[in-house]
Amino acid sequence: MGATASAQAQGIALLRDTEIEEILHEQADPVLIAAGLDPKDVTILLVGDKSLNAFASTGQVMGFNTGLILETENPNQLKGVMAHETGHLAGAHPLRSEDMLKAGLRPMLLTMGLGVLALLAGAPDAGAMLIGNSGYFAQLGALGYSREQEGRADQAAVGFLEKTGQSSLGLVEFFDKFRYQEVFQEARRFPYFRSHPLSSERIELLRTRVESQSHYAVVDSPEALAKHQIMKAKIDGFTSPQAALIKYGEKDTAYPARYARAIAYYRLKDIDRSLKMVDALLVEQPDNAYLWELKGQMLFEFARTREAEAPQRRSVALKPNAPLLRINLGQTLINLDDPRKRDEGIDELKRALLDDEIPDAWRLLAQAYDARGDEGLARLATAEYYYSVGGLNEARSFAMRARGLLDKDTISWRRATDIVLTANPSDEDLKDLAKEGAILHR
Repeated sequence: MGATASAQAQGIALLRDTEIEEILHEQADPVLIAAGLDPKDVTILLVGDKSLNAFASTGQVMGFNTGLILETENPNQLKGVMAHETGHLAGAHPLRSEDMLKAGLRPMLLTMGLGVLALLAGAPDAGAMLIGNSGYFAQLGALGYSREQEGRADQAAVGFLEKTGQSSLGLVEFFDKFRYQEVFQEARRFPYFRSHPLSSERIELLRTRVESQSHYAVVDSPEALAKHQIMKAKIDGFTSPQAALIKYGEKDTAYPARYARAIAYYRLKDIDRSLKMVDALLVEQPDNAYLWELKGQMLFEFARTREAEAPQRRSVALKPNAPLLRINLGQTLINLDDPRKRDEGIDELKRALLDDEIPDAWRLLAQAYDARGDEGLARLATAEYYYSVGGLNEARSFAMRARGLLDKDTISWRRATDIVLTANPSDEDLKDLAKEGAILHR
């Protein structure tokens, strides 16, 4: 998606998109605060999977499948699911779940931009290299919660939403929509209802509590409804372009529909048609950073790198605190045949890394440093990349090479030494460091 990312690992795809993440946080943060959690400490994952699922995991991580988001009819339904998962986090249910011990997915996280999705589709080797931050996802497998935990999470969700002045009716509506899952054998149920057992008794108990709340009749604002539709349209356009063109037909002139069609044509490589549509949307919304981002990403992907610079600069100017947008701009600048712009691109990538540990920024920095002839910094950036994605052997190897190319006792040299020492160094590595006095120095 716009500033997105996707990678496959045993059937799981984790996506990054600034616009969607912003909408998800707008919906989730008040609930997290009501639960006594700091939103800055909670990681919300967007999982590119058509199946209906969501989860809460150790380390204050919540994940929501695109399939689940698309099934929600309004923000209140999604907020209900978010509040329920927050109930699991607040109750420390993932720590208590026996199934957590059986979990162990090895997903890969690529943090570039949904706009890069089509490019990666033609470059599977590049996608395979972007292994994503295994520390976050070591135990995201099929979480299973007891009926007691489910009931507690439901009741907690109602309390959190009521505390924020919102209705919890959406959670009842969402569960009621899939009440039929109760009669299916477990293997035929959606993943969400295998790990979150559903029953008519549970739904009715929840409904009784919800109807007694003072904010029961509160509905979503027009702005929230619009953003929810935009989020769903964007997901449809990127993940199912052919279907999106049918779902959002030409007669539909609403912004989400036109947005979805513009993305879908881009994903189907009809770049000229897509650009015309994006330009028309920009006439109406000239300060929409995500439209500028989309235009820049399309131009870059179709090798129109010089043309991509201006829209990407505009997107960063409009959203200066969005690291994924800075990475898009940095990537474009380092690919221009201009040493000054390459150096500016390096600065943009470094700035992005100050705000978010995004593995692909390190890979791009390595490319830029290599082009500039800074071999030591290039090897160090590569080491940082592998370290951030859990490739400790590769990280240690590149960090050792970097140490041999960097000036001793500089910040970069010390950072390379730190990576070696924390990446399962061999006895030989430790001996080499000891000879130099590096371990003693640390």
